[in-house]
Amino acid sequence: MEQSYNTVEIESQDEFTEQRSRFIGYIKPVSTEQDALDFIEKKKKQHWDAKHNVYAYVIREGNIRRCSDDGEPHGTAGVPVLDVLIKSEVTNAVVVVTRYFGGILLGAGGLVRAYTKSAKLALDAGNIITMKTCLICMVSCDYSRYGKIAGLIPANGGVIDDTDFSQDVTITFHISQQNYSAFQKQLADTTCGSVESEIIGEKFFKNK
Repeated sequence: MEQSYNTVEIESQDEFTEQRSRFIGYIKPVSTEQDALDFIEKKKKQHWDAKHNVYAYVIREGNIRRCSDDGEPHGTAGVPVLDVLIKSEVTNAVVVVTRYFGGILLGAGGLVRAYTKSAKLALDAGNIITMKTCLICMVSCDYSRYGKIAGLIPANGGVIDDTDFSQDVTITFHISQQNYSAFQKQLADTTCGSVESEIIGEKFFKNK
């Protein structure tokens, strides 16, 4: 399984004006192509009166890369936006750049620079993060050992996701593959080998 990838943390936007044309850059983290298309459609409806709603998106699953100039001269809008995502090594993200035309033609070079700038502003606003593969684990113990075992998880870089207090205490947590072996050793030392953790899955989590 792929160990990590970069994406954006939050849906965000930023804008600037160039030669009286208003450029609004939107970005959103997505997980599927349909998510990206839904966001694009939403922005097109929101800015139905804009001259152009240029977009680009990159999806990990299937290595999908798409872009559209939406009426701008070929290669001056969608491709520069897509290039910003690719060069930043960002995936699972969609960018829409809305342009309200100000009456002054920017020329091919001016358009490339403007759409590139807008995509970069949106990307900065969205905050690039790294998602990393973690093991999802579970450990059960009696109440007398709960405090010590719960303390071992963050001490080894893990994060507790859920704790079930019933007859015994069951802790569900995620931890990087690199840190899991150290956690197991400390768990065995702390409990004299009487308590073991179980790997129940894998998932991407934000790298702390």
